[in-house]
Amino acid sequence: MVMVAAVVVTFNRLDKLRTVLTSLQAQTLPPAWIVVVDNASTDGTGDYLATLETSVPLKVVSMPENLGGAGGFSRGMAEGYTLGADHVWIMDDDCYPRPEALERLVDGLDSAVDELGPDVPFACSVVTFTDGTICEMNNPVPTWDWGRLLVRGQRNVMVTACSFVSVLVPRWVLAEHGLPYAEYFIWFDDREYTLRLTRQCPGVQVLDSEVVHDMGDNKGVNFSMVSTDNAWKFAYGIRNEASWLLHHGGLLKFLEFGARLAVNFRGGRVPWRLRLQMFRQYAKGIRFNPPIRYPEPTPAELTDRRRT
Repeated sequence: MVMVAAVVVTFNRLDKLRTVLTSLQAQTLPPAWIVVVDNASTDGTGDYLATLETSVPLKVVSMPENLGGAGGFSRGMAEGYTLGADHVWIMDDDCYPRPEALERLVDGLDSAVDELGPDVPFACSVVTFTDGTICEMNNPVPTWDWGRLLVRGQRNVMVTACSFVSVLVPRWVLAEHGLPYAEYFIWFDDREYTLRLTRQCPGVQVLDSEVVHDMGDNKGVNFSMVSTDNAWKFAYGIRNEASWLLHHGGLLKFLEFGARLAVNFRGGRVPWRLRLQMFRQYAKGIRFNPPIRYPEPTPAELTDRRRT
C-alpha cells in the first residue's frame, strides 16, 4: 500500500483547518500521516491540535515564527520525507478535498507513469470554488500537447506548472530536485517549484480528483491590481519572480519582466508611490538567489548509501 503524508500549512484559520482535517480523514484512500505545519498561529490553533484525536496519525510541526506558505511547505514536505512517505500531498488550510481526491491522484499518477515513464514529477487536482465554478487563480499551465493522455483513455492532462492547492509529489522528486524555496515566504513558490520539476517531463492534472478552495474572492491576480492593501504580497511575488528569471532564465527574461510590470502598472493606474515600491522589490531580485535545499535522508537510506 502506498504511504502518503498529507501536508497542510496553516496560519490563523482554525475554522477552515477543522474542515480540512475532517476532509482528510474521510478519504477513500486514507493518508498514512497528516502533517500540519502551524506557522505560529495566534487563534488557538496550537491548543486545538494538541488535544485533537484523529483516525489518521497526526504530526504537528509548530513553527516559532510565521515562515509563510513557502517556508511552511518546505518544512512540511521535509517532515513527510523523514516519516518515510512514498508521496507528499500538499495543500493550504482552506483546501477541502473531495473523498476520492487522494485515491484518484495516486491512480492518475500511476497511469501517467505507465504512459510517459517514471519521470512524471507530480499530479494535481482540479480546484473548484465554493460555488462549484473553477477556481480562477488555481488553474495549471498546460503543455502544448496537453491532451496526449486523454486520447489514450486517461483522465489526465499534461501540465508544466500548478499551484500548491492539492499536489501529489513522489518521494524521489524531493530527493532529486529538493524542496521549495523557503525564503520566498509567499507567492511564486509554487510556480517556481513545479516549473523546476517539469524541465524533463510534464506533470499531470487528474480531472476526476477535485478539491474545493474556500478562498475569499474567486478571481485571478495580475500586476495591474497592486493596491495599498495587497502591496505586501505583490512585493514578495515580484522579488521572487525577478530573482528566478534573472538567475535561472537570464538577463533578457529579467528585463522583459520589468517591462511587463511597467505596462501592467500603467494599465491598472497603480499609484506612483506603489510602482516605485514594487520596482525596489524587482531590484532586490538581483541579489536574492536562495539555494536549493534537500530533505534529510532517513537512517535506512544513510545505511544503504554507506553500503554502496
